[in-house]
Amino acid sequence: MRVLFIGGTGNISTSVSRMAISRGVDLYLLTRGQRAVEITGAHSIRGDIKQPDQVRLLLDDLAGPDRPFDAVVNWIAFRPEDIERDLALFRGRTRQYVFISSASVYQKPPRHYIITESTPLYNPHWAYSQAKIACEERLVHAYREEDFPITIVRPSLTYDTVFPIAIGGWGCYTLADRLLRGAPIIVHGDGSSLWTVTHAEDFARGFVGLLGHPQAIGDAFHITSDEVLTWNQIYGTIADALNVDPHIIHIPSDFIMKVSPGLGAGLIGDKAWSTVFDNRKVKTLVPEFAANIPFHEGIRRTLTWFDADPVRKRVDARVNEEMDAIIAAYLGTGSKD
Repeated sequence: MRVLFIGGTGNISTSVSRMAISRGVDLYLLTRGQRAVEITGAHSIRGDIKQPDQVRLLLDDLAGPDRPFDAVVNWIAFRPEDIERDLALFRGRTRQYVFISSASVYQKPPRHYIITESTPLYNPHWAYSQAKIACEERLVHAYREEDFPITIVRPSLTYDTVFPIAIGGWGCYTLADRLLRGAPIIVHGDGSSLWTVTHAEDFARGFVGLLGHPQAIGDAFHITSDEVLTWNQIYGTIADALNVDPHIIHIPSDFIMKVSPGLGAGLIGDKAWSTVFDNRKVKTLVPEFAANIPFHEGIRRTLTWFDADPVRKRVDARVNEEMDAIIAAYLGTGSKD
């Protein structure tokens, strides 16, 4: 099976790339070459998907009506214009186009905390999710009107080389640094709402099984762990892995939204609500899928990754400043405007 990944060396996609190769997939990675990640066995293609004329020339040598890819996966499409570009590039060049959406597209606030793929797509709070919904709608239209072979996959807070948190930075070491220093960290609400975090290796097990699967065409799936945790447990587990006692300050999501609208949108539009995923649909097509890595084990793998190279332990001053400002405002020692 010949598969093209647009991206393929990120937090989620690196695990998927490696698992795909281990299962015999003939994998091509189209990247700008800016991440120092080696995917042994993959064919590396240097190119920028945002330069479609350049990519079209590259594709002319790889895929066409007589030799299409069995699947193309775009890991870095976020807006409807990205979808329009991909439709123009990959019509007639693939038997399956996989769009990486987001589980944040599901109804917020949810009418029921158990989420299935039939849960309505509705998020009036977060622009990121609204753009993903628009992408899905455009792809569904392409499937219905021109038989463009889509599959939609919706991850939810999947981690490997990042901390799967709501507040404390993404893709940096800032939260761990605060915990190790004894600095306060923020947990939204009272920390008792339910959430799901998924290790990228578990996600990969379900995802690879959908590649080239004829029954996945025209359909949408989320792929998550079945382990359900509270936010207090998530942050507490990270602290335990660091052998520290966390200094947690619980702050209402609405208050965080007022002080920091950018951060608050991801809470009100996603993580503030209890969310548990029903994975029976993906398990029907991929019976071998199971999430085998519990969070207490997975987060230790993440910390081991950080420990392997001090350069990875980047502390983001802007994240620290934002957290300190929210805490100061909440405790009444800073501006409440």
